[in-house]
Amino acid sequence: MAYDDATLDEIRQALAPEVAANAAFDGWSAQAVDSAAMALGIDADVAPLAFPGGPVDMIDAWFVQVDAEMHARLPAETLAAMKIRARITTLVETRLEIVAPNREALRRALAVLALPQNALRAAKLGWRSADVMWRAAGDTATDYNHYTKRAMLGAVYAATITVFLDDDSEDFADTRAFLARRIENIMQIEKVKAGLMPNRERLPSLSRFIGRLRYPAV
Repeated sequence: MAYDDATLDEIRQALAPEVAANAAFDGWSAQAVDSAAMALGIDADVAPLAFPGGPVDMIDAWFVQVDAEMHARLPAETLAAMKIRARITTLVETRLEIVAPNREALRRALAVLALPQNALRAAKLGWRSADVMWRAAGDTATDYNHYTKRAMLGAVYAATITVFLDDDSEDFADTRAFLARRIENIMQIEKVKAGLMPNRERLPSLSRFIGRLRYPAV
């Protein structure tokens, strides 16, 4: 593909997986971008413009590409045939399968995001990943459940990645077992919350009010 007339968004999308592949060796650096640009035939002076925020922008673009690949592998009709537990488990496992060839790049990405100056951006990226998965799973909650579900899944996903990075078991069996236990914890919490709902519904709810602002009735 020729990139002479491509937009920066198109160039960023094309570079993202190549930069990730190079980041295992070069880190999330200008060198990784240069190597990716050379491989794709993109102008070396233009490529850096696709990532004005430096390494965090490179990581962000890679995560967007992972989101897109996850959706491609798991279309809505595939997920619709599963129970909610299976949907969430499959979504997380699929994301890990996508990044598996670049585990060292992921390790380095997490090190970059762990820097104090990147804390806010890291939190936003983690929230976005959880949100993308819940939406793919069909979640339409707009009350406090919208936030608690994403917070819990974000924590589970982060913990699972930590296990995944050092997992040498066959087909990441240890990671899958760890994830299954954490998903079970979420399901148990959801059952408890569901049992409390009749009483909670009688109380004024700031989160429901915020939810209505985010998704106004039509």
